[in-house]
Amino acid sequence: MVILTDCRKAVLRHESPVGPLALDDLPRGNKMPLMIARLVSNWVYGGFLAAFLLLGLLPAFGQSCDLALILVYLQLPVYMIHQLEEHDDDRFRRFINQLLGRGGDVLSKTAVFVINVPGVWGVNLLSILLAFGLDIGFGLIGVYLTLINAVVHVAQAIRLRRYNPGLITALLLFLPVGGSALWAITAAGRVAPGYHLMGLGSALAIHLAIVAWVGVNVFKLRADRS
Repeated sequence: MVILTDCRKAVLRHESPVGPLALDDLPRGNKMPLMIARLVSNWVYGGFLAAFLLLGLLPAFGQSCDLALILVYLQLPVYMIHQLEEHDDDRFRRFINQLLGRGGDVLSKTAVFVINVPGVWGVNLLSILLAFGLDIGFGLIGVYLTLINAVVHVAQAIRLRRYNPGLITALLLFLPVGGSALWAITAAGRVAPGYHLMGLGSALAIHLAIVAWVGVNVFKLRADRS
């Protein structure tokens, strides 16, 4: 009876074994089911484990692919490993909210989920499938996404003169793996300049959209406080 009572209280508080759920990120009357809320709150741990599954599958088809395709494929598991450093214990969201929102909520858990699952996993999946099925140049979408994110982490660390969540894996994984992929695709000599513009442009567009979203929320928060 005590256990059941505690469970009911936890559900009413929207808690999960790992941390608070994301139900309160949505407007009233539009609450997501508890299962979806748990996925939104704890996606990063599934992604981290999936990264090693993807790496373990590589030998099954890696021998039939050239180096450039393998490196394009690696962008996704490498990004998933990076995301654990960045988002474990909700640290990146808390970092941004403290830095830009002064404790206010300018980046919600739902937004973090959308940015990282469809926005990172989905974009990388599309990049990999197009690179394997159509042209290796499409792999530059995922490659530039990795490299631009690394540059953002490094630039922020230099500007603030402090660590930011994700910085270590950006340096140790993103720069070497992303840089190697860019070199391998370029060295193949069969990629038109338009693919580089497409890859760089899409990566910049994704990051600028995130900046714009957070910027709007910061403006709204300041307006509410004034």
